[in-house]
Amino acid sequence: MVRFSKGFKGLTIILLLMVVVITGCGANSESKAEQEAPVSGTAVSDDSTSETTEKEAETRVVQDEFGDVTIPVHPQRIAGIYVEDYLKALDITPVVQWYNPMWGVQEYLDLDVPKFDTTGSIEVLLQYDPDLIIVDGGVDMEKYEMYSKVAPTYRLPEDILQDSNQILTTIADVVGKTDKGKEVAAAFESKIADAKMKLQKAVGDETVAVVRLNISNNTLALFGVNNRFTGFIYSELGLTPHPLVGNMEEYQEVLSEEAFPELDADHIIVFPSNGEWSSPENKEALKVLDSKLWKSLPAVKNNQVYMMERSYWQSGAITANSMKIDDLLQKMTP
Repeated sequence: MVRFSKGFKGLTIILLLMVVVITGCGANSESKAEQEAPVSGTAVSDDSTSETTEKEAETRVVQDEFGDVTIPVHPQRIAGIYVEDYLKALDITPVVQWYNPMWGVQEYLDLDVPKFDTTGSIEVLLQYDPDLIIVDGGVDMEKYEMYSKVAPTYRLPEDILQDSNQILTTIADVVGKTDKGKEVAAAFESKIADAKMKLQKAVGDETVAVVRLNISNNTLALFGVNNRFTGFIYSELGLTPHPLVGNMEEYQEVLSEEAFPELDADHIIVFPSNGEWSSPENKEALKVLDSKLWKSLPAVKNNQVYMMERSYWQSGAITANSMKIDDLLQKMTP
């Protein structure tokens, strides 16, 4: 029988213990590596991406003209039918811009986005994948329901449609940009106050009227003090409406040529319903402004008829109103 010395036995035990320890550490390392390594074919989860997705998926309930509607808390692709002006003021680029084949498009916004024909199929909007649609008073309940089938739709309340500031702050809240809305509103209010002071100094109580040259039938439409497009020049800028304007209950009325002499305002603002003043298709309608009765008006004789650009004078939105103020200051103040 072979006998081992005590020293040799001790050495053997030590070596065995070292093997056990090394083997155990290796197993633990492999186990830890297996736990930390991604499973083959599966992407590593991105916490920031997950949080962003969850954030975009959040919704809330708001009340519009027709009731409660569930909308995204953080909308990313907004279609603002008739209200793109306000979205641009809030630094939002809409996914489409509305246009009408008869009226054209609001060129002054300078939007580089696809056009959406409001006289065509609403389902066309599906290809632009909006996650929120905002519409104004031009949309009734029937159309509202059609828009709602495309995406959550917010219809502006009827009682704010005459006030561009209220529309701005409402839309700012709906799209989650309340602070930006307050900033834009404050800047506009400041501009109003400054312009009102300058116009009062330059014009005083001299009367003002706004007319539109209707290209389709060669007539003039007189805009009243309650007109959404131009009423603010009286209510907010303090200009004095001509009696024909001040006494109007309708938003606008067509003036017969025989009624031209009654429009003896000190200042007259005029713009075409379609196109530009230089558009060939407007030549026939321009003859209205060559008539003897038109040329007999005090404003014409005193060179106080102001030819304006139609696209923003036919909008009551905040950017358009700001541009109208610039026009008035340029034309009516020294």
